[in-house]
Amino acid sequence: IEPVIITRSQRMKDVLTLVDAVADTDSTILITGESVTGKKLIAQRLHLRAHRRRAAWVAVNCGAIPGELLESDLFGHVKGAFTGAVANREGRFEAAEGGTLFLDEIAEMGPNLQVKLLRVLQTRKYESVGSAKSKSADVRIVAATNRDLEEEVRVSNFREDLFYRLNVIPVHIPSLKERKEDIQLLVEYFVRKFNQEKGRRVTGVTRASLRSLVAYDWPGKVREL
Repeated sequence: IEPVIITRSQRMKDVLTLVDAVADTDSTILITGESVTGKKLIAQRLHLRAHRRRAAWVAVNCGAIPGELLESDLFGHVKGAFTGAVANREGRFEAAEGGTLFLDEIAEMGPNLQVKLLRVLQTRKYESVGSAKSKSADVRIVAATNRDLEEEVRVSNFREDLFYRLNVIPVHIPSLKERKEDIQLLVEYFVRKFNQEKGRRVTGVTRASLRSLVAYDWPGKVREL
């Protein structure tokens, strides 16, 4: 099911137009924007409007997995590769074969793994941890970050060559304070949603309340709303 994206903002409509135009390609996409601006929703839309939509959608939060485990999580490992590797394990690349791999919080990826991801993007091949056998990767990569990757490159936290490999088609998501015309739509959506889920009969918000909501800067983004 395609995620619901509620907007009347021209900036957001422009983003959706771009996303729909590039969805059915295999180009790597880099989605940027502050936390909780909908980067994962946009990535799912890219997948569901592509020819790969019948294959797997696999999402990985690179910031939620310790660096020493992320390589095994992405590429899999063979039995005996390290202490505790009691059996072969499929990685996310293999799980996403033919489909889309969404790498969220890509800026959290360590330097050694950045090199290995760069090789996959260059050659479409990788090795599981502990194996010398190469596997092919027919996977569309969509990456996302809330950081300024160009600044991360400048201070040597992120590889420049990997940045350009990821940034083939950049998609920037505006924050809620940059599309305040969507606040009323979102409020109405959430009232309907929670009325249904919680069995309530809230009829809406007053004009004064709505003016206050629109005047606020929403540092917590849509989640705070």
